[in-house]
Amino acid sequence: MSQNQIVQKESLAAELAKLDVKHLLHPSTNPKAQVEFGPKIIFTSGKGINLYDMKGNTYIDGVSMLWNVNLGHGNKELADASYKQMTDIAYASAFYGYANEPTVRLAEKIASLTPGDLNTVFFTSGGSESNDTAFKLSRFYWQLQGYKEKRKIISLRRGYHGVTVAAQRATGIDVYRDFSGSMDPDILNAKAHVTECELGDKSHPEYEGSIRSIIEKEGKDKIAAVIVEPIQGAGGVHIPPDEYLQAIRKLCDENDIHLIADEVICGFGRTGKMFGVDHWNIVPDFMSIAKGITSGYAQLGGVVMREKIRDAITQFDGMLAHGFTYSGHPTACAVGLKNIEILERDGLVENAHRMGNELEKALHYLEDKYEFVTKSRVKGLLAGFDLMKDPDANIPFDESVKASVSLVDECYQRGLLIRPFDFEPGMNIIAIAPPLIITKNELEQIIHIVDDSLSALSKKL
Repeated sequence: MSQNQIVQKESLAAELAKLDVKHLLHPSTNPKAQVEFGPKIIFTSGKGINLYDMKGNTYIDGVSMLWNVNLGHGNKELADASYKQMTDIAYASAFYGYANEPTVRLAEKIASLTPGDLNTVFFTSGGSESNDTAFKLSRFYWQLQGYKEKRKIISLRRGYHGVTVAAQRATGIDVYRDFSGSMDPDILNAKAHVTECELGDKSHPEYEGSIRSIIEKEGKDKIAAVIVEPIQGAGGVHIPPDEYLQAIRKLCDENDIHLIADEVICGFGRTGKMFGVDHWNIVPDFMSIAKGITSGYAQLGGVVMREKIRDAITQFDGMLAHGFTYSGHPTACAVGLKNIEILERDGLVENAHRMGNELEKALHYLEDKYEFVTKSRVKGLLAGFDLMKDPDANIPFDESVKASVSLVDECYQRGLLIRPFDFEPGMNIIAIAPPLIITKNELEQIIHIVDDSLSALSKKL
């Protein structure tokens, strides 16, 4: 690159940064810091697991951007699928009974992949819409069955379900749950992963506030559904204990309550199986999907429902008063079809499993090397670990230390993008979730950078 080209790029980057500050309000960003410092990175392109910015820097995408770029960046097949569909018919409404081939084909394909009799899809534009839709359809089903008051939804603490009004209230993270007074008295938050309580142990010290205790307190005829992530993502990558999801499935069955599996992050290979629930062999009543269904190349989500629910809804002789402009978007569905084709053809779900085993070994190595690294957990290419001052005594770092943020910044300086979680006092969690196409050599690059960054952080601590 010539000196003149470098100057031109720097000038363009400066111009865009000024325009960004003036005209953009960024999601999940500190607005004051954005205005003061401008955009942290202005991306220009990506290829595989790498991203490139306007200054010529290269970054390894260690979290698949927002857990969604499963096939990595710059995939020409996905771009070609989008282009072909756009030249045929880019958009067609699914309202009023209208249909198009990519939408029908994708619904059929999804039904062939989901467990049990999850065979009918309602398409949305993303995960938040999917979870809101699952809430609505669950409540609607119970209304059709004559249960007018069966409308409460139980979610879990540290669960993340999106930022539409209902999905955000279901999110078990206070900063989201309480944003702008997004109160919904019919969405309740329960303690997470207390297996013995959900199996019925009322003497357990954590029983009060468990899902089972809430059902008993509210009455099963008031509860429409329980929503869980098979593995909690944005809450800090929390894998449930053995038998937990089976216990929740049994509890819901006993009380005639729907189980909603939020597979927005876990779905389409992220955990080393096609769906997160496949690790525990359960069939939810609704499954919310998004993110990995198109690897982020188009905005698409959906809710998959069991045949019993679909059959009840299709007996309703009136308009289903729910739908999004982009429900069943032909271009997005064409991209989704091609995305799944590549996942299966290239064995990427299996690759996520294999690379997950390598990642697990690497994180154990880091735990052994650094005393303040602890609680590593991995399912496929969804991984996390904690930073603690004294793991043996369960003593966290002082909040002023900002250990997880500091580690992420060290990694950023070395060209690796990963993600911190510190939304609770004493919490310092790191997430790693690279694209499913990652190779062993690329994974070793990530671990080398994390290792080097931990070494730098240890000196500061």
